[in-house]
Amino acid sequence: MEQYKQEFIEFMVESDVLKFGEFTLKSGRKSPFFMNAGAYVTGSQLRRLGEYYAKAIHEHYGDDFDVLFGPAYKGIPLSVATTMAYSELYGKDIRYCSNRKEVKDHGDTGILLGSKIQDGDKVVIIEDVTTSGKSIEETFPIIRAQGKVEIVGLMVSLNRMERGKGDKSALEEIKETYGFDANAIVSMADVVEHLHNRPCQGKIVIDDTLKTAIDQYYQEYGVK
Repeated sequence: MEQYKQEFIEFMVESDVLKFGEFTLKSGRKSPFFMNAGAYVTGSQLRRLGEYYAKAIHEHYGDDFDVLFGPAYKGIPLSVATTMAYSELYGKDIRYCSNRKEVKDHGDTGILLGSKIQDGDKVVIIEDVTTSGKSIEETFPIIRAQGKVEIVGLMVSLNRMERGKGDKSALEEIKETYGFDANAIVSMADVVEHLHNRPCQGKIVIDDTLKTAIDQYYQEYGVK
């Protein structure tokens, strides 16, 4: 596993973004882990987060794109932090863009925040985590409505590796439904591999008991 991925896993735990225990998800599933990207709140956390996203985007999609689109609301700081990191790490100026939840009718009008999207633009979408693909359902038509745009792919921070609406993972469903690539900085398999019986911040985060609970969760909700 690449060094930046190992660092990112530990960063999620340190930042209290990735938690282990018992959590009831929106779907009603009882999960032994939970991710809350809203826990990234400081300048240094956002700077590091942007760097990890930039490295993953660079690895999966290269530099041949123009706009980083972050769906409102959580995608707004992600797109800003990552475009800044991209210029620092790779010397390429990417424009950031987000949608508004409500269309503004005065001043800076329209549904977009940040850069406009024009004919010929290549766009990468950035999100925190995708469980159902609902936000893509909302943002895909908005991006398409801006002109002849190519969506290069989607980047999320964590692939939960569980079934979405059908038998496939949410990321696989997005690939099939919309025809563009979808990747994550790390998957839960990476997380378990890196943290199982290995100290993080001086303690074992995933011991054998928790590993068993995670395995059982995937037996029930994992991708077949």
